[in-house]
Amino acid sequence: MRLYGVTAGRSHPRSGREQESNRSWGGPSLGLLWMALALALPDSLVLWTPAGAHPLPAQGHPARFSRTVPQLRSAFGWWNLTCPACKSLFTAIDFGLQQENNVARVGSLAIKLCKLLKIAPPTVCQSAVQLFQDDMVEVWRRSVLSPSEACGLLLGSTCGHWDIFSSWNISLPAVPKPPPQPPNPPTPGAPVSRILFLTDLHWDRDYLEGTDPNCEDPLCCRRGSGLPPPSRPGAGYWGEYSKCDLPLRTLESLLSGLGPAGPFDMVYWTGDIPAHNVWHQSRQDQLQALTTVTALVKKYLGPVPVYPAVGNHESTPVNGFPPPFIEGNHSSRWLYEAMAKAWEPWLPAEALHTLRTGGFYALSPRPGLRLISLNMNFCSRENFWLLINSTDPAGQLQWLVGELQAAEDRGDKVHIIGHIPPGHCLKSWSWNYYRIVARYENTLAGQFFGHTHVDEFEVFYDEETLSRPVSVAFLAPSATTYISLNPGYRVYQIDGNYSGSSHVVLDHETYILNLTQANAPGATPHWHLLYRARETYGLPNALPAAWHDLVYRMRGDTRLFQTFWFLYHKGHPPSEPCGTPCRLATLCAQLSARSDSPALCRHLARDTSLSDIQSLQPRPPFC
Repeated sequence: MRLYGVTAGRSHPRSGREQESNRSWGGPSLGLLWMALALALPDSLVLWTPAGAHPLPAQGHPARFSRTVPQLRSAFGWWNLTCPACKSLFTAIDFGLQQENNVARVGSLAIKLCKLLKIAPPTVCQSAVQLFQDDMVEVWRRSVLSPSEACGLLLGSTCGHWDIFSSWNISLPAVPKPPPQPPNPPTPGAPVSRILFLTDLHWDRDYLEGTDPNCEDPLCCRRGSGLPPPSRPGAGYWGEYSKCDLPLRTLESLLSGLGPAGPFDMVYWTGDIPAHNVWHQSRQDQLQALTTVTALVKKYLGPVPVYPAVGNHESTPVNGFPPPFIEGNHSSRWLYEAMAKAWEPWLPAEALHTLRTGGFYALSPRPGLRLISLNMNFCSRENFWLLINSTDPAGQLQWLVGELQAAEDRGDKVHIIGHIPPGHCLKSWSWNYYRIVARYENTLAGQFFGHTHVDEFEVFYDEETLSRPVSVAFLAPSATTYISLNPGYRVYQIDGNYSGSSHVVLDHETYILNLTQANAPGATPHWHLLYRARETYGLPNALPAAWHDLVYRMRGDTRLFQTFWFLYHKGHPPSEPCGTPCRLATLCAQLSARSDSPALCRHLARDTSLSDIQSLQPRPPFC
């Protein structure tokens, strides 16, 4: 294996999620406040609690609801709550929560609980709750606390209908699926395209060299982080191996130093532009990040077409992406309109139209290729607006089916880009997407995502046997260092622009900035090739079966896995070793393009003592 200019790992800062404490219940109305805070606060506040790039159990609203429902029914049963009384109570609560002073009271209680439970530092608790409270109360009022939903949950289906995160299915056309046709390898000398892939840039405008990289706040190396103890160095000039994002100069260095990796035919850019100071962001802050970084990309990439996707950090509050039926000040129109204005030079009118409506679009960058940019926030476990209605938000998946069917009818190939990977989505969304991929396996030539900040992939299988690989989603590493990583970017080599091209990925390369070297006295930043996928892993090609085989080779070859683990962290892995449970959990994630699907990893646990490997599936918490 050939690796270029990497450094050994060192100890990283660590802290886990706060454990949920036992909660006592007062009367029904107080119990509701506890319920709301118990369910909302961990995902709203703890989502930025720093942790390293280690496998962690999946966390999401559905699991938390299922654990809490028996407690709720038991608690409310003590009060002999009748159905009419329940609906009267929640109608009164619904009316009361429309009053601004009551929203403030809920926020005040949330701040006290945040401080009491030490979910975050006091100043972060204060700022975060004030930022989230209006949207969170609006969502809970229209979903969990609505009379039908709440009473259906607490008293059963005879008193209402609880359908939050219920299962749903999109419709596929009656057109029969064509027989599977693996792509033919390109003929020798056929054109090859190079696609630059940027994701998770996370510009911190308050980054400050010399400040404490291990401050108590969720994001450090910035104004307000204070100075480190005399025994520890402060934040480096170009970035830091800690819970820190990047100064603008590092992003400019990345873009200005792309020459050796180019030239590029086009750029896929899958979002997350602002920093991780999610407790203290305004719409003006987010728009400044959007326009500043977009201008920088235009400056250095010039005429190269750039095709963006929306990340989960573009909005404020973070992860807050209401579906289009939410109107007025709560809607995302302020963000989508700004994106359409900033990205207008890159996108045609048809794409700008759906971007303004729902943050997704489709276009044809070249003959025979259709590019689809999805708004993956509509599948997100952390998008609290989906509590109101999580059934195919914005009709995006049904729209996707229409695009793929039209492409199949034309004989075109399709690339899909997005931010959050499908395996990290709410179950129904993820399973429907998986079904769509399997149906259009001949048409879908590539899937490209980011979000996790690390270097990985997700293999898709046929639905009948879950054994034949039909597609692979590539998850590229982040530009940001958050948490304790080298900055990086990806370049994909694609079957090129010619008649009959398959447009599939032929290989990919990852480039990094070694921070240890860049931050040395008198040094200048040097972005360099870390590895090439096929060369490093001995792949015959970059088709789905090759990535499937790699996972099973790594199951039995610990040395090969350690190479993967090193590259997974962009050349700066944790100092703690990745033992057997960690290794199998990491490998399971590469097979899990469909969330909450234990069958996908059933063969990995063979000949081991792990009976439920899926429960260890990695979900990096720092995205």
